[in-house]
Amino acid sequence: MTEFASASEDFSLVSNQKLFALYAAMLACRRIVERPRRRQTASSASQSAGFIRGHEAAAVGAAIDLLASDTVAPALMRDPALKAINPRVSAVPSVSLAIRSALKRRNSDKITLLFSSTRRGSESAWMKALNVASEHNLPILFVSLNRPDHDEDQPEIEAVRTKRKGYAVPSIRVDGSDVVAVYRVASEAIAHARKDHGPTLIDCRLVTAGDPIESMQRYLVEKGLDPAESNA
Repeated sequence: MTEFASASEDFSLVSNQKLFALYAAMLACRRIVERPRRRQTASSASQSAGFIRGHEAAAVGAAIDLLASDTVAPALMRDPALKAINPRVSAVPSVSLAIRSALKRRNSDKITLLFSSTRRGSESAWMKALNVASEHNLPILFVSLNRPDHDEDQPEIEAVRTKRKGYAVPSIRVDGSDVVAVYRVASEAIAHARKDHGPTLIDCRLVTAGDPIESMQRYLVEKGLDPAESNA
């Protein structure tokens, strides 16, 4: 059964230091994706930034606490953006390569984090990865980055709900604009995977209107914190 999580739910508290770190990482990621790359036209840079922009909360919340031994397949993020979020982890270019790596590291506490979106990437590779992860109880965190105009039962999420060959990946839905909610859910899923309890899918939906970074600024202010103290 898919659950829905939000920052207002009674999860373990997130320290002020971590809140500042989340905010700073979101700002750093935004600056990276909006910075024109060398040998890249302003138009193509703008298109790339427009595609990634708005997903910073989900990317940061999921990846910020990964360790140097963990791996990320950044379907949405350029490598510099990933390094801005978490300089410790290494990235692989595709879901299939990430799955091969995870299979070699099965029964370990080394996490593989897979990002996916219906707007990019191979749907068949994503569905296959879900089933392989379930079959072999792999320590994988799947993060689906989607927009609210997509159908609720999109193929990759339906693949999780349907027990193919007797397998299923537990999933939880979260507001992908809420970095604190994503962080809390991801922290629990990562701890779950490190204990050899298998994969989890976090279904991030952009249900909150507005910019996620501005939302985080307001959240900090409401808690009596000064966003400038993040040293971003």
